[in-house]
Amino acid sequence: MEIVAQAAQRFGNAPALITAGRRWSFADLHADTARIAAAFEARGVRRGDIVALVAPNSVPLVLALMALMRMGAVAAPVNHRFPASHVEGVIQRLKPAMTLDATILDAFVTDALARRDAAFVATTEMERPASIIHTSASSGKPKAALHSLANHYFSATGSAQNLPFEPGDCWLLSLPLYHVGGYSMLYKCLLGGGALAIPSPDTSLAKSLAGFPVTHLSLVPTQLYRMLRASGGPERLRSLKALLLGGSAVSPALLDEAIRERAPIYLTYGSTEMSTQVTTSPGPVTLARGDSGAVLPWREVAIAPDGEILVKGECLFMGYLDDGGLRTARDAEGWFHTGDMGELSEDGRLTVLGRKDSMFISGGENIHPEEIEEALCSIEGIDEAVVAPAPDAEYGARPVAWIEARSNAPDDAAISASLAQSLGKLKTPVAIHRVQEWQTLPGSAKIDRGWYRKLGESEKG
Repeated sequence: MEIVAQAAQRFGNAPALITAGRRWSFADLHADTARIAAAFEARGVRRGDIVALVAPNSVPLVLALMALMRMGAVAAPVNHRFPASHVEGVIQRLKPAMTLDATILDAFVTDALARRDAAFVATTEMERPASIIHTSASSGKPKAALHSLANHYFSATGSAQNLPFEPGDCWLLSLPLYHVGGYSMLYKCLLGGGALAIPSPDTSLAKSLAGFPVTHLSLVPTQLYRMLRASGGPERLRSLKALLLGGSAVSPALLDEAIRERAPIYLTYGSTEMSTQVTTSPGPVTLARGDSGAVLPWREVAIAPDGEILVKGECLFMGYLDDGGLRTARDAEGWFHTGDMGELSEDGRLTVLGRKDSMFISGGENIHPEEIEEALCSIEGIDEAVVAPAPDAEYGARPVAWIEARSNAPDDAAISASLAQSLGKLKTPVAIHRVQEWQTLPGSAKIDRGWYRKLGESEKG
């Protein structure tokens, strides 16, 4: 039995989707997605065809993604915030059988749900391609990661063994569906029986938490920082069963603050290629240890001799789509090289040290910018930091920092003195620049680290 039909059989009238105006049960999902799948087939979409969807989070998008899941087509949600030329380039490379933007998608789903004929051919083959999720790229074209149904199934199953999501629970869809963290929520819902709350795109996080019976929440550190300072934010976070925190490194100061507020933080490390989570805290963290939790079921992690994090397992994607072909991106032993540097403790906990391609050598010593950024963000008044190398005649390269600082932050001399004491002189930035607004990746809120690296290369040593 395919995944949506099985969810309807298991969970029946339990809530599956919740909006401000309506609730869908799992039985409703079964009926509605069957109609939409039939409409796709009527438009000529067949098993294995790619369908691109360029739209923000919405009920029609969720229903369409589940319908494509059921019929064996390959869903490719695309970042609608990309510039039009960028979206056009992505579509040209995908060569989809069908492309739907937000307006066309809404009309297509509305028309499909008005039809009585819901006959379509469901598929249950686990190894078939199911989705294409694009990875972030600082320049050039983003990579198209192809996942199988099995990848998403085992990802959700392994996550649930550590962090259950069951009938009566509600997870706020706070991440975009064109990111693997957002898309994975569909499988967590269908396999676990919890409901997804879908806020309107213009609703703030704080207002969404106040308007839905949320028990589970996924955030990146910037969102956590804002929630801890929002009116009633700490109390609302405290009421959750679980707050999954990932996406980027979290500063010790922010984590300590969340722990003091008794927010049920689960730290996680993951990637698009591994269908989202790789490691997660076994329980709510009570101490800022610096690790990203333990390896979840159906995943394997190893550390290469040079310190790079290697991953494999049932969750590892099928490969990248390149010019119509599939590149597996695995080494001879089946490992995927993440590009992240890390350490694995004897008890199986992973500590992420930073990106391999961001590391540089200064005076013969390996410098990880993330270590310096973490130290900067531990200083009161500094909210965000980026560190990159600048050429230096004596050392080869020295670190330069850009910081987002509040009025209570120390001056540059005091910051340098603090870092020299905690990290040593070699890791102390030779220059500190204060920014009001960050340079971000196209169509994303992520800081464009490549841009700052190039800026560092232009600094005078």
